[in-house]
Amino acid sequence: MPLGLGNIFNGLFKQYGHTVILLLRVIDVAMLFAAAWVTHYFWLREYVVDQDYRIVIALGILGAIIFFEIGQVYRPWRNDAMRGEIARIVRAWISALVAVVSIVALIRLHFWFGSSYRWIASWGVLGLVFVLAARGVLSQVLRFLRARGWSQGRIVMVGLNQMAVAVARQLNHSSWAGLQVVGYVDDRGDDRTSINDFALPRLGKLEDLPGIISAQAIDEVWVAYQGESLTERAQYQLRHLPVSIRLVIDCFAFKQSKFLSLNTVAGIPTLDFSVSPLHGINRYIKEIEDRLLALILLLLISPLMLVLAVGVKLSSRGPVFYRQERVGWNNRSFTMLKFRSMPVDAEAKTGAVWAKPGENRATPFGAFLRKTSLDELPQLINVLRGDMSLVGPRPERPDFVEVFKDQVPNYMKKHMVKAGITGWAQVNGWRGDTDLNRRIEHDLYYIQHWSLWFDLEIAFRTVLTGFINKNAY
Repeated sequence: MPLGLGNIFNGLFKQYGHTVILLLRVIDVAMLFAAAWVTHYFWLREYVVDQDYRIVIALGILGAIIFFEIGQVYRPWRNDAMRGEIARIVRAWISALVAVVSIVALIRLHFWFGSSYRWIASWGVLGLVFVLAARGVLSQVLRFLRARGWSQGRIVMVGLNQMAVAVARQLNHSSWAGLQVVGYVDDRGDDRTSINDFALPRLGKLEDLPGIISAQAIDEVWVAYQGESLTERAQYQLRHLPVSIRLVIDCFAFKQSKFLSLNTVAGIPTLDFSVSPLHGINRYIKEIEDRLLALILLLLISPLMLVLAVGVKLSSRGPVFYRQERVGWNNRSFTMLKFRSMPVDAEAKTGAVWAKPGENRATPFGAFLRKTSLDELPQLINVLRGDMSLVGPRPERPDFVEVFKDQVPNYMKKHMVKAGITGWAQVNGWRGDTDLNRRIEHDLYYIQHWSLWFDLEIAFRTVLTGFINKNAY
């Protein structure tokens, strides 16, 4: 390869993997087009009307672009992330194919005859193979180039703290980035520092930085922030050198927060401690997911709900539904619906009482409803109303919220999302009269890691194991 072209290529791939991510997007689309052409050539070239074929391909590619973004397929590459990347690609591509099949079936294209099912399935399998194979090839090409000194941006860290070592480890283990931390400079410390089994060599003092940059062919200097003094001194030492300088914030100083993330608001960088994940497009995705699935489920189980309503009515006098005030999203109260499992005057004297094992306030039929969690089914109506979500932290009564908010750390953070019929805590057994601290830990984990796929996983686990539980009473 000519030297000039090699320098251009090397420069492109020094941009922290941005070029790699862009290249992946282009390659994915190209591979899906190629898989569609190959599948069409072998299966349907004599049967498919060209216009319908092009429409289906366009829908599939568009669906892949959308679901690959939603499914976070284009994450930075890491050495240990291939298995997770494959799972994300498979989920996103299957979602795109399901969307294509649904759209084609709805608009009733005359393309839709028997052999098209085979074509869609074949395209799905071959497209997945092509995409994964192309990513594997690109990974090997980048590895080959890096082994020969290409695509390597060299970095020196200024100052040493836990974050600096974490950054160095992350960059040196992230092959996609094309960046290598060669060492650090600091006026303190030993010649070699090791934190968590990762060693980072000390190259000298801060005053030695200009000479180190020239001798080591350094491309960038990253300053581990320890106050304005160190930053200003580093800038002064580098005032005559055309080298990029970046500031690394020591996020370990805020490790107590489970909601720490770097964000940009109106062009202003912010460090977010406690922010709901349901903002922007995520909120609309969650709303569509909830309303659509709740409607489908209500239609499917309406005969069962009718039978249960008759059972409640025959078991004791009073209304079918039990209406109870609960606290939900943004600390707003709403009326939650359940099938009534107790006599109408069960709490007339005691008021709100925490359900405990061994109590006998419920009717026999109500006890069955509680044990099987069937009393929760009317909350699908709450989901359709917008009061609740299918998946989220379970809501609690206002009286209990006032008590728990002072007893359980971060208890009120659960109200950053809509309350759910089921949740991460519930599918892990933390329901009923169990440890509130562990339950809140699971709720906060769900909020921090929310995604459409996480919701579907929780819903699937609920269907398999979540209805009958030893802590349901």
